[in-house]
Amino acid sequence: MKGVLLVNLGSPDSPKPKDVKKYLGEFLMDERVIDVPLWARTLLVKGIILNTRPKASAKAYKKIWWKEGSPLIVLSERLQNKIQNQVDFPVALAMRYGSMTIKNGLQELVDKGVNEVFLIPLYPQFAMATTETILVLAEDIRKEHFSNITIQDLKAFYNNTNYIKVLSNSIAKHLEGKDYEHLLFSYHGVPERHIRKSDVTKSHCKIDGSCCATASPAHEFCYRHQCKEVTRLVGIALSLKEGTFSTSFQSRLGFDPWLQPYTDRTIERLGKKGVKKMAIVTPAFVSDCLETLEEIAIEGEEIFLEMGGKDFTTVPCLNDNKEFVDLLSNWINEWAVSETVTA
Repeated sequence: MKGVLLVNLGSPDSPKPKDVKKYLGEFLMDERVIDVPLWARTLLVKGIILNTRPKASAKAYKKIWWKEGSPLIVLSERLQNKIQNQVDFPVALAMRYGSMTIKNGLQELVDKGVNEVFLIPLYPQFAMATTETILVLAEDIRKEHFSNITIQDLKAFYNNTNYIKVLSNSIAKHLEGKDYEHLLFSYHGVPERHIRKSDVTKSHCKIDGSCCATASPAHEFCYRHQCKEVTRLVGIALSLKEGTFSTSFQSRLGFDPWLQPYTDRTIERLGKKGVKKMAIVTPAFVSDCLETLEEIAIEGEEIFLEMGGKDFTTVPCLNDNKEFVDLLSNWINEWAVSETVTA
């Protein structure tokens, strides 16, 4: 019997400091998130970050927490339920971090008789800190607890024609009637070393002005290329004029070089440059979460207004957008018939 497991990032159980600390501990101790030796990661996370950051993060979570719970969890559950209504076999939901574990998600499917799982990481682009860590953990759990099932995963769909159409339509709908001067595509940042580590050629990714635009097998796993490609393809789909849109990266941590330009500094630069009306979209995220609702919609707007900007518009993530639900459901049904997906 076939079944589907949707996997998103995760969330604390509540915005209380103790729950945020537990969540951050699991998240930041992942060797694919902070990819340094265990002793250094332990010293950094348990010795420094978990003693300083949870209270501040808890305050941020409180700003965006819904009555129903974590926005990311609630929106993911809505997506799951709508997809379930369009397919004929079980659809479960799990998170990479937090109490809604991948193990529990697989157990839910197995309990319903599932032995063939279509695993869908809810990330359009591939990154070792997102898609890869989900796939590796899911396979480890399968081997240890569910050796009688098979798992096939949905590959990165950042350049899928139908996905670009859905994303472009969503952006156009939310910006309809808006007189903005600049559209910023903000993606979650990763350390530059992650890009080099994911380079299957071991030589292509130089993180310069040309490698992302030069064809290479490295692009299959290059997060930077895939983000830039989403921006480029949406720019074409929406007929955006050169100079009126750009790409940036948010949410950096620590002092190592991360992908640039940084979103906060880009917003600041646009404001100083005289841009009065800007819009921002976050295509690395499928569901609105702390990074979109607080870091962008609240902190980003504050920066823009302080720099002289007047109108700051945030485009919601796809969330449970009907076209997105239809697209994922179509891919699932295609997999169920042929066990391959062209995304």
